Amino acid sequence: MRVGVYIDGFNLYYGAKFIMGGSGVPGWRWLDLRGLSDSLVARESGWPGASVTRVVYCTARIRGGSNPTAQHDQDTYLRALQASKSVDVSEEGYYVERLATAPLAKKGPKGKPVLVTADWPLMVQDAQGTAVAGARFIAQVARREEKGSDVNVASHLLIDVYEGRIDAAVVISNDSDLAYPVRMMRQKVPLGLVNPTKNYNAGALNGNPSDGVGGHWWYQLTAADLTSSQLTSLVGKITKPVGW
Repeated sequence: MRVGVYIDGFNLYYGAKFIMGGSGVPGWRWLDLRGLSDSLVARESGWPGASVTRVVYCTARIRGGSNPTAQHDQDTYLRALQASKSVDVSEEGYYVERLATAPLAKKGPKGKPVLVTADWPLMVQDAQGTAVAGARFIAQVARREEKGSDVNVASHLLIDVYEGRIDAAVVISNDSDLAYPVRMMRQKVPLGLVNPTKNYNAGALNGNPSDGVGGHWWYQLTAADLTSSQLTSLVGKITKPVGW
């Protein structure tokens, strides 16, 4: 059974960062994506004769103007993935920067935003000096958003299934935007969904193991999964960045 693994790099990185307790914690970012994929399929899938034959990594390159160190480290990692044959395809999206205006909020139950309103000891007054209870705080913030990874994951998954390159698939992402292609692919091939975050599984990605062709499964990454699947510190002439 030929298995293709499709990885949303943005979702995986930020999910793993929170699983590990922050980007300053060493021992997880030099991730061997093929090693991780092999381990998950062998341990979790239950698919007889399953072998990972295709790893597709979808990410976006950091711009060096705002963070040259991060750009250099990311470039080093991408070169190491190719040199070690840890991925078969590295598909790149892009980042956009914009100014966003939104009400001030805090994290509520299950991570849902809850609006913050004026109340003592921080109150808003009108022009006459009268307290305006319940007033909203509006903030403008700089936003840097990654674009394209979810579309690229979906595109490679659909193309590979319809061109007959794989017999089963694994998607590493908890992005609910992938709900439709994932649901459709369960009608064609067995599919595993790996949640790389500490959050609950996105409801739109849930289903039944028997949907469509059946044989589907779900798994949530752990710190042990990340730390046990690392590239060697030296890949050819490429050295792991300090602190990784």
